[in-house]
Formats: sequence, C-alpha cells, structure tokens
Amino acid sequence: MDGPRDPPEGPPEGAPGSGDDEYRSVVFDESFVRAARLQEFSAQERMVDHAHAVRSRHVWARIGASRQVLVLILLITMAFGTAVYMGLRHPYEEPRPPTAEALRTTLVPLAPRDPVPGGISARELLDHSPAAQFRDGEEGINLPPARRTQHFSESLVMTALATAKEYTLKSALDRATLTGGAQRGVRLLLDPSQLDQFDRSFTKPVDDGRHAATGWLVRFDPTQIALADVPVRTQGTFSLTETTPGTLEVAADHTFVYAVHAVRAGGGQHAGEPGQGEDRASLFTVRRQMRFRFDRDDLQGHHVEVLQSHVQAGPQSCSADDASHLRPLLAGQRAGTDRPADTDPYATGRESAALCGVMAPSAQPSLPGAS
Repeated sequence: MDGPRDPPEGPPEGAPGSGDDEYRSVVFDESFVRAARLQEFSAQERMVDHAHAVRSRHVWARIGASRQVLVLILLITMAFGTAVYMGLRHPYEEPRPPTAEALRTTLVPLAPRDPVPGGISARELLDHSPAAQFRDGEEGINLPPARRTQHFSESLVMTALATAKEYTLKSALDRATLTGGAQRGVRLLLDPSQLDQFDRSFTKPVDDGRHAATGWLVRFDPTQIALADVPVRTQGTFSLTETTPGTLEVAADHTFVYAVHAVRAGGGQHAGEPGQGEDRASLFTVRRQMRFRFDRDDLQGHHVEVLQSHVQAGPQSCSADDASHLRPLLAGQRAGTDRPADTDPYATGRESAALCGVMAPSAQPSLPGAS
C-alpha cells in the first residue's frame, strides 16, 4: 500500500513544503506552555492602564470652544440691542429736560399823568385812539408762514404756531377769562409740569416774579370792572426759532385794547363814579410779550411751556395790586401821587423789584374838542 499522500486541496498549513517554513525554528513544547503565565485584565484595568480606542480632546480645547460660542452669542446680543436702541431713539434728538422751566413774570403798571379820558361811547374812544387801526379780536392775531427748520417739519412748526395762537386767544380775548371766570381752557394747554405753578398763582397770587395770575392771562375783578359791548382791538406778531434739535421757541408780542367801565349796582352808577351807563367807558391797554417753548412731546400732546411773560398795562396806579387782577383807572380818575413800595436791595426773598411806568399822553384817546 502506498504511503500517505497530500489531500486533494494541497498540503496542510504548516506542513513541510507549506508557506510557514519561516516559523519552524519556533518550538512550543508542552513544558513551555505549562510554564507560561496567563492573566486576563479586568474592565477597570483595561480602562486605566491601556489607551482608549478613540483619542479624547484635551479639556482646555473643550473650554476654548465653549468660550468662542459665548463670545459669539454676546456679540449677536449686543448687535441686536444696538439696532433696537437706534430704532427707538432719533439719532439727532437731544434728551428732553425732565421738567419745564418755571414761568418768569414781570408786571409794569402804567400810571397816567392826567385824568383818564372818557365821557363818550366805547366805540368812539377806540376810533379816536392809537387802536383805531387795530383789528377786532381774533382778526388781529395772525400767524407768519410756517417753514420747516433743520430738525422740524413744516407741519410741526405749524403745530407750534397754532398752539401759541390758541393760548393767546384763550388767555387774552376769551370774555369768560377776562371777567375772572374759569381758566380751564388756558390750563389744559399747559405742559403738565407747569400745572402746580399755575394753580398756586390763582390760589395764592403774589407779584414775586413766579406766581402772579396776571402773568398767565389777562383778567379783571368782576365785582369792580365790566367789559363794554365792543370787540377788543388787537395787533401783534409771532416769530419762531429752533433753539435746539429738540425744541422750538415762539415769541409773541401783542397789544390789546379793552373798553371797560365800572360795574353798576341795580342799574345805577358805580359808587364814587360820575356819569351814567357806558358813556363813562374808558380804554385799558395791555401789551404782552410772551415766550413759549415746545419739545416733541408738547407738540404731540398739544401742550405749551410758557417761559416768560412781560406785561405793561395802564392806566393803573403804581401801587395797584395786580397780581390777582388788573385794576384799571376808569374815566375821570387820576393816578395820584402814589408810588411803588420801597425796594430794599439788601433784602432777599423777592425776585423782582416793584416797577412802574408813566403812560404817554399819546397812548390815550384824543377826545373830540379837547385842546
């Protein structure tokens, strides 16, 4: 019988003649295998003593990436906040003052040299006075053309002028206001921050440069003075300037001529006054120089800040207390020799000294037949 032959698929692996001849010098006999020390690492030992299959990133690299994300989020937030802020605030608008300035008033009575002219009707007095060329009532309160300024549109300029005109009409021509009635129409036009000063001027009027009711409006004592049934003669101007990118100022300079007479009790003449009826009318002239300010909130809310009021009114006595009401001298009356109270330049507390002027004869009516 023949010896063993190779299997049909070729010689076995590791057999002589196979491709593993290079490992024939390595012999593992039974004693070597038994002496070999075998050890299987636990899972914890494999995690601690051996390298991970996937290399982890360093901890500082992870922190650096988080910091970059935080910086990016912060930049986006700042950019969004800046866009919202610039959208809500006009880039050229100045901050609005927290409160309006207090009104400053100056009242100057004008005393006549001679007796107050009268003895003819109110209309005749007006026609023979410097007010003969003035217009009646509101017709003499005219506005200049409205032109845009650097930071205010034409419509906003027109709003400022129209509000100043409305204040002038309600404070100097409204008959209810003139006769000591309610001053609600004037009050509603004021900036809210001036309301306390306005209210105090009527509850406790005093000529201290801040709290004279007649600094805000023209009014007469209804128990002493009545208006003749003729229109008030008026003449004057308005002018507007932009004082800051956020404010407009309107200056008003108007002269008002009122025909007045004494209040008659029971249809008779007033005590101490000669003559009867409106034939004893006389003229009372008031020149008011006002300064108004408007910011954007005022224009939107239809309000006005009254900053300054300079009033010259006559004929009056120099000693007349005109903080609450204007007190005209009537037909035939004289100013007398009274003078304002003494002014002490060393005394404190009063912001303005008493003032008095002399009413020029040319400002009085020239009666027919008078020499």
